[in-house]
This record gives sequence, C-alpha cells and structure tokens, in this order.
Amino acid sequence: MVDVVIPQRPIDSRRLPDRTDVVVIGGGPAGATTATLLAQKGHRVTLLERERFPRFHIGESLIPETFWVLERLGLLPQMRASQFVEKHSVQFVNEKGTVSEPFYFADHKPQESSRTWQVVRSEFDEMMLRNAAQQGVDVHEGMRVVEVLFEQAATGQRATGVRVQDETGREQTLVADVVVDASGQGAMIMSRLGLREWDPELKKAALWTYWKGASRGTGRDQGATLVMQLADKQGWFWYIPLHDGTVSVGVVAAYDYLFKDRDTKNPELIYAEEMTKCLGLGSRIESAEQVGPVRVAKEYSYRSQQVAGDGWVLVGDAFGFLDPLYSSGILLALKSGELAADAIAAGLAVGDTSAARLGAWGPDYIQGMERMKRLVCEFYNGFNFGKFVKRHPSLRGHITDLLIGDLFSDRLDEIIEPLRAMRAEESIGSGV
Repeated sequence: MVDVVIPQRPIDSRRLPDRTDVVVIGGGPAGATTATLLAQKGHRVTLLERERFPRFHIGESLIPETFWVLERLGLLPQMRASQFVEKHSVQFVNEKGTVSEPFYFADHKPQESSRTWQVVRSEFDEMMLRNAAQQGVDVHEGMRVVEVLFEQAATGQRATGVRVQDETGREQTLVADVVVDASGQGAMIMSRLGLREWDPELKKAALWTYWKGASRGTGRDQGATLVMQLADKQGWFWYIPLHDGTVSVGVVAAYDYLFKDRDTKNPELIYAEEMTKCLGLGSRIESAEQVGPVRVAKEYSYRSQQVAGDGWVLVGDAFGFLDPLYSSGILLALKSGELAADAIAAGLAVGDTSAARLGAWGPDYIQGMERMKRLVCEFYNGFNFGKFVKRHPSLRGHITDLLIGDLFSDRLDEIIEPLRAMRAEESIGSGV
C-alpha cells in the first residue's frame, strides 16, 4: 500500500466571485460530494469551508454502499491505493462478552463494492475536498459564512446567496441560484428557520478516545467494526481499528444514563467507569496506551422538517443525524449529497429552483433513514442478532443488506414485522 497523495493548496486571499450557480457551505463529505457532482455537470460551484483542512472529525467507519458514490466522485483509485484499513465485516459482542459470527459483506454480495474502509477523517475529508477542487469546484478555506441571504418571494422566502467573512475580517457577498447547506451539526439554515426536530427515541450521547497498541483481528477480520454491549445493556462500545496504529473506542448510551448524577466536567472518569462494564473490551486494550483526551458528543439525533426550500437544500448533518451504531453517518452524507446534486442539476437545467424541485429526493431518502433507524431502535430495545438469524435464517441477507447500507430497497421492509414480533415475545417472556 502507498500513502495517499493529497495535493497541497497554498493559503490565498482570493476574493469570491460576485455570483455563482451554486454555493456550498461546508467542505465535509456531504458538501464535497454535492459540489463535485455539480461541477462535473459543468455548473459554477463555490465551496466555502470555515476551517483549513486537515482537521479532526469523528465518524471513521465507512459501510459498503458508499462505494457507488465514491465511484461517481472518481475517488476509488485513491481509496484503493490508500493505507486505510480495509473493512470486511461487522461483529457483535453481547453483554457477556461472547462474539457473534461476523456479518461478512462479501459472503452476501461477492463483489468489490462489498469491501470498504476504516478511515482517519482528517485524511479522508481532505482527500474529498482536494478532489472537489481538482474537478472544478472553486474551493475557499478559512471562509466563515456569517449569514444566508433570503428575499421575500411570491411563495415565501427564497435563498439568494451568502454573506461571508474571511480570516482578516473582510466581508463579501456572494449571490447564487442555489445555496447548499452542508455546515454540519451547526446547521445554519435549519437553525435560522427553526426546522430542527430532536429525535424523541434516540436521546443518546457518546464518549470516545483512541488507544495505541490495542488488539485487532487478522486477515479479513483486521478491519472489522466491533459493537460491544455493556453488561447492564444500558449502552454499547464501538471498536474501530485505524491505519495510524490506533483504535477508536467509544461508548454510546442514553444521555441521562451517562451524565445524570455524575461529574460532567470529568468525562475521563465516566469513560473509565463504563469501560469496566463492557466485558468484551478489557482484554482488547489491556496492553494498550490511551492517546488523546476523552471527547464528548451530547444528544445528537435530530432531523429537519424539510430537505429543501426555494433556492436552498440541506445535506448531511445539516439535514439530520441518526446514530453511530451502524456507521451510517458518512453513507448518509454522501448519499444526500449525491441525490441533492442530481436534483439541483435538474432544476438548473429548466430554471426551476423551487422547494418542490430541489427537494424531490427527500421522501425516498427519509424512508431509507427510517429503515436504518428502525434497526437502531430495535438494538436499543434489546434486539439480538444471533437469536433473530436463528429464528429467521432466510432474513440474514436482509440484515446484512442494512449493515451494508442498502437502505433504499422496499424489500428490506420485510424484516420489520418479524423484528417487532420477536421483541414482543421477549417482552412477554420477561414479564415486561
């Protein structure tokens, strides 16, 4: 394997154009995807990123369905040549420390797209941003979008551009036919218009850090994501091996469980306490060294009431975030960026940048999110993969499809009723 070659772009003080077809706020995976695909179609695209890459970000695990968007972006050659750890499966460790049979993606779909990667996000995101610039996107780093500009139109408010401030404090205005909000969980447009809805079922939080020298599998198991339940079933740990010699290890549980009646100013202590409750974790890190602080993310599951409005579109975390359980974050970022780019291109082609045109992709995308959310909620309600597959062996492929990220197929709805029936039986048996 060879190192990823990321062309360096010097810091510059270029002024923005006065006008562009599309302005994208944010250079993460969702913004870079939307911008790149629109530039490929010949549109003038200006991407504004507040930070300068590389920068730290959580969310290191890809799932196989990202393959198809990466292919459209022209990134597969760089991914194949990279040092990123190849990921071939997901494995589950129950509350007793027992490891499940791996869900090998290629055993279900024997094709190249069943291989994916565990990535260091600072490297992966920079690769995507530089690729966008190489494909014609006008990329500006160190540019803070102060305000999305709206004007009153016959159908309501229409986005018309952005007001931007560079690192010297100089402000500029950029007029655009379409504003794409890819600003992450800051979610500029969602926040301004009051569109955020917190998920009532997934009030979770996470604590994580990195370990050097932690154990990892061999062969095709060396890049497996492990999902390890706590002994009291109150939450779970992720375990993601990375190519820099570290393993990302984080705990996810209900916000109140993690932080109520605890010293919230001491996440290290909370993290250490939860580690003792994960029977599958201790032996894997007993010879490892913690590198870096314990980081915190609180109550992060939400969704916007709309994917688009007149002259604006939301993608990635600026539209919503589900849960880290099945590593769907980057897939949803790439997929929303792809679907939004295609809708924007179609709208620009006919001079229609209305909410209906720009948001035409929303219903199918949200339905895909709902399928993943159902599986996430079932897990938190006590779903056991081993028991389910034993009871319904014909549906093992459907579960694997969801873990692969094939969220947009109606046939996956076939698992919903068996999931509910099994949970209902277990609830009755336990006297709940």
